Parts: sequence; structure tokens; C-alpha cells
Amino acid sequence: MVHAYPTSLNGMKSIMTMHQVDLTSLDLNLLKLFEALVRERSVTQAGLRLGLSQPAASRALGRLRAMLGDRLVVRGKLGLELTPRGETLIEPVARLLEDARRIVAPAVFDPAAATGRITIAAHDHLSLLILGGLMARLERHAPALSLHIAQPSGDNVRLVEQGAVDLALGVFESPPGSLHRRHLYEDGFACVVRAGHPAADGLTLERYAALRHVAVTISGVGESAIDVALSALGLTRHVALKVPHFLAGAMLVADSDMILTLPGRLAERLAAVLPLAVLKLPLDVAPLSPSMIWHGRFHGDPAHVWIRRQIVDVAAAFDPVAPSGE
Repeated sequence: MVHAYPTSLNGMKSIMTMHQVDLTSLDLNLLKLFEALVRERSVTQAGLRLGLSQPAASRALGRLRAMLGDRLVVRGKLGLELTPRGETLIEPVARLLEDARRIVAPAVFDPAAATGRITIAAHDHLSLLILGGLMARLERHAPALSLHIAQPSGDNVRLVEQGAVDLALGVFESPPGSLHRRHLYEDGFACVVRAGHPAADGLTLERYAALRHVAVTISGVGESAIDVALSALGLTRHVALKVPHFLAGAMLVADSDMILTLPGRLAERLAAVLPLAVLKLPLDVAPLSPSMIWHGRFHGDPAHVWIRRQIVDVAAAFDPVAPSGE
């Protein structure tokens, strides 16, 4: 490559050839000396700025001249003056050193100044429970950030692995080793029926099994924990309707004599806005343990750490004991 450097000779420009350089010989500390020389126009003062003695600064200047193939500074009436080559290096050296400082500086995240979008994979169960508190925190601390809930894909693990989402919320049995997991809270199951339903005064196991059920299918794979628990007792239930969303199921139950079994905290949340009665599930089922998963490449990212902390804090604000439906 060739580069033109301005000279003082009749306003002409000299054309100098830039040869291929071995970057292993590049010493950023010497470029810092050049930056200091530009400011101080004195080897002694430049050395003091960098914590070097006058002899050490002079030796460093010698190495700098050898590295860049130019004297760079010469003595003038008012101190050191830059050579034409030195003049052309002022801005690129300043940019290079600033870029280097940014590279090695610890990454920081300022929520108040943050912009962009957070993408989370979550089915409506956890969306309904988590997003209200999360959005309130974003509005308060990071108002320019936006939140996007991705279209669900099974258990959403693949979306996290492929980098299609920042993180996923759900019940994950054994996520791949490339993913991290953080437990959020424990929850039991409850039932909802319409207000005034004949079963609202009490629900026995036999009465529960005999009712027409709405079932929510999330992944569409395997039997539900409810059916497994009933089967262990030699019972089955009549699933009259399957839907992919808890909110749809609850709204349909509110207008019918069907029953819906769902996470306890969600049952309480929906009963606060729909004409539903919350009943205790007359069946022993292992509690739910929702968690959050994310890819290892985001584990130490300050912005990602901050978002995860907000979600953990939202979940921590839940009541310590899941609603019983009683």
C-alpha cells in the first residue's frame, strides 16, 4: 500500500510506501509514549506522565523510532516538534489506543442507557406470572429496552441452543451441558371451575375424575403428570378439550361445567380476573419447579446477567408457599 504524508516543501505531498509489518513487534506501550510526546513535546515530561525516568523514556523513544522507522520528533525552538510522519500518526494512534482501552476495559451494563430487545421463550403459564413484574422493572430501570416473547417451540431448549432467544423459562428436566439453569420457584397444582359450579363446594377424587376436563398441552409429548398420577390409582379422566394455552382453557372453563387443572399460582392469578373458583386438587402430584435456562456464551455478559437477576427477583417476590386452592 502507499500513503501520502503532508510535508512543508512547497505544499507538496511525499508518497511513502507502507511495508508489511510483523504485528508481534507492535508494542502498545511505545504508542502510549508517542501519545504522551504529542501532548508534552518533551521526553522528560512524557516519561513522567507514564511513570518513566528520563533515561527510560529516552530508551523507549529509541525503540519507538526503530519500530516506526522514523525520528517522529526532533528538537525545535519551542521544544520537540513532530516530523511529517509523526503528524500523520497523531489521530490513528489515538484511535488505536482508545480502541485498545475499550477492548481490555471490563464490560459494563448501564440499564438506564440500554437500548435493544430482549427475546424470551416462555409459554403462557410463565409469561402470565413473570412478565408483569419484569416489565415493571424494565419501565423503572431500563425504559428503552423492549421485550419480545418468542413463538414457543416444544420445551424451547432448541431455541436457546440455536441462539434464537436470549433465554427460556419453563420446566426443564435435563437441559444440555452447553446450557445453564437457574431454579426460580416451587409451585403446586390446583383446579378451577366456573363460579357457582356444582363442584365448587368440594372436590373428591371420584368427583374430579368424573368431570369433563380441559387439558393444556405444552410440548405435546408424553402423558401429563395428572394422568400419570390418576393411572397409578387405577383411574382415568375424560379430557373433553385440549388447548395449547392456559388462558384459553381458563376462559372456556369460566363459561362451562368443565374443570381445568393448572399451576396453583396461575389459578389464583386467573381467578382474580375471571369468574372462577379455585379448588384443591384431590390428588398427590409432584410440584412444579420452573427454571430459567440460557446458553453458556451469555453466562458472563453484564447485560444478560442483569436481565436474569431481574427475573430471579420477580420470582423471589412470589408467596413462599404455593396456593393450595383451599
